[in-house]
Amino acid sequence: QVQLVESGGGLVQPGGSLRLSCAASGSILRINDMGWFRQAPGKQRELVATITTAGMSNYADSVKGRFTISRDNAKNTMYLQMNSLKPEDTAVYYCNAGVITTRPRSLEVWGQGAQVTVSS
Repeated sequence: QVQLVESGGGLVQPGGSLRLSCAASGSILRINDMGWFRQAPGKQRELVATITTAGMSNYADSVKGRFTISRDNAKNTMYLQMNSLKPEDTAVYYCNAGVITTRPRSLEVWGQGAQVTVSS
């Protein structure tokens, strides 16, 4: 059993910052690529950013220059630093990871989601 737990969401004013965390736990042998996705009301889930085990990152055009993805492999934790937030960033943010368990078995795991609301 592997779980991803997000934290750090909340309400922030436009132009403000938030930092999301995603902590993985369970029978983990290795975590491969990780990523953040988001889903706004009435819209499809969309990719925000991804990061490889080596730390190579990729961003959606809408967040480039404002968001930074990072990870701490020793802690099995991923982060998303969000700066210069806009109302259109309002969404539920989900973390995702490709995990090799100790069984071994390959799994794609999702977190439960963290609400981010950008509003004055």
